[in-house]
Amino acid sequence: MRAATPVAFAAVLVLAGCSDDGNGDTDTDSGAYDHGTTHTSDETRTTEAASPPPAGAAGAALAVAGSELGDIIVDGSGMTVYVFDQDTPGSGTSACTGPCLDEWPPVLTDTTTPQVEGVGGEIGTIPAPDGRQQITVNGWPIYFYVDDTAPGEVDGQGEGGVWWVLDPAGQKVTTQN
Repeated sequence: MRAATPVAFAAVLVLAGCSDDGNGDTDTDSGAYDHGTTHTSDETRTTEAASPPPAGAAGAALAVAGSELGDIIVDGSGMTVYVFDQDTPGSGTSACTGPCLDEWPPVLTDTTTPQVEGVGGEIGTIPAPDGRQQITVNGWPIYFYVDDTAPGEVDGQGEGGVWWVLDPAGQKVTTQN
């Protein structure tokens, strides 16, 4: 049974990547970051394979998946999401602006009621600079990390002592990887 899980996950990723919203492009509305982009870093990190999000998560903006840090919140494609200590939960704004957004793109949605699978805590949105909505968990705006290039990577964990993954209840995980 365990051998079928990677195959099912791959099928979900293929289907999610091939969705067509009718306007000629083939991306999903789960975020603004192009997960297929290759990024380089002077630093090499070792990561363990993470468990994929549940099969139903492909249509969800957020889901839960296993990682070397335990179960964490990811987007529907399995990419890890982070919170920023300089944000103020519930403020309705993001402290990550300008060049910060180049490394930490916001997790975006086209709706004020994003769908989640297995994620606890309060899910909301705040206005993003591009007119879409940035997803929040327990009032915290959430972001991707550009050096996470594959599902389950947690290379942004503890970055600068201010970036953290979230557990399924939406609480910061401050364990270093």
